[in-house]
Amino acid sequence: MLEVSYLKSIKQQFEYYKILGEKAIEQLEEDQLFISLNEDSNSIATIIKHISGNMLSRWTDFLTSDGEKEWRNRDTEFENDIQSKSELLEIWNKGWSCLFDAINPLKQEDLSKIIFIRNEGHTVAEAINRQLAHYPYHIGQIVFLAKLLKKTEWNSLSIPKNKSANYNAGKFSKEKSMKNFTEDELRKFNG
Repeated sequence: MLEVSYLKSIKQQFEYYKILGEKAIEQLEEDQLFISLNEDSNSIATIIKHISGNMLSRWTDFLTSDGEKEWRNRDTEFENDIQSKSELLEIWNKGWSCLFDAINPLKQEDLSKIIFIRNEGHTVAEAINRQLAHYPYHIGQIVFLAKLLKKTEWNSLSIPKNKSANYNAGKFSKEKSMKNFTEDELRKFNG
């Protein structure tokens, strides 16, 4: 069924992007998490604070209340006031826990329900897709900033430069199969 495979797919994709962000963060020294490249850019810590704030707002009481909670103060998410890597990871994990607590119990019949974000109606599937575009956008920023900060000491999180032919040869040497693209990547990340 399409709906069942959709729910499985979105869970795997969220997990993949969570781990991708964590693998980038792991490569950095603590002070690098708080570096802004210029006054108009955000540090990795600030991006994480924003992602987590968004997650807490969007996924708390996901099916029953507006995704933009009255208690959310989005502007403060862009204030660089986190003091340590451990505090930052606590904020990161709190947001992701809220997200997974909301999507794990979803059933296919929930996908067509209407929920609201800033008073604008979305089906549950549309709301999920909205966030599945938003979080990878910011995780891409985290990976890009981490790569810039690490310079030549960066360990690639995808296909390394000049290794596409080897990667493709490995993929095409296997039988065709139906699976989410994240399955092999999640196995690779999890050892």
